Amino acid sequence: MPTHTETRKLPYSAQQMYDLVADVAQYPQFIPWCAAARIRKTTDRGDNTLMEADLVISFKVFRERFGSRVVLWPDQKKIDTEYIDGPFKYMKSDWQFEDVDGGCNVRFYVDFEFKNAILQGVIGVVFNEAMQRIVRAFERRANELYGQ
Repeated sequence: MPTHTETRKLPYSAQQMYDLVADVAQYPQFIPWCAAARIRKTTDRGDNTLMEADLVISFKVFRERFGSRVVLWPDQKKIDTEYIDGPFKYMKSDWQFEDVDGGCNVRFYVDFEFKNAILQGVIGVVFNEAMQRIVRAFERRANELYGQ
């Protein structure tokens, strides 16, 4: 039920930002509340790559693992994610990267709901701030990797 959409212009190429977001295994190094990541499997499907991944999210007293199906579209520079299993009723997100003068536009969208009403209530209070922190974490990581 909470959704968040954000577009930012960053001084990096669409390819650089796509590569950073597609590298799910590295998320615990820089994303708030991401305690662990594991790639279950990766399947090349020609024009896209299907990745199944587990993330462990640790927030206050809650620690939850969830699985997601990530579709990487390298030619279109977009990434679609949908929920497989874990604490959500549903979860969908997508990233789009577009080169523009002086860098690229990064668009992030997420929509989810937790099964646990208490957890949903806790997240609901800080949802927008949490999503902004995650997007800023990707920005900081890009600065570390690509300089600026």
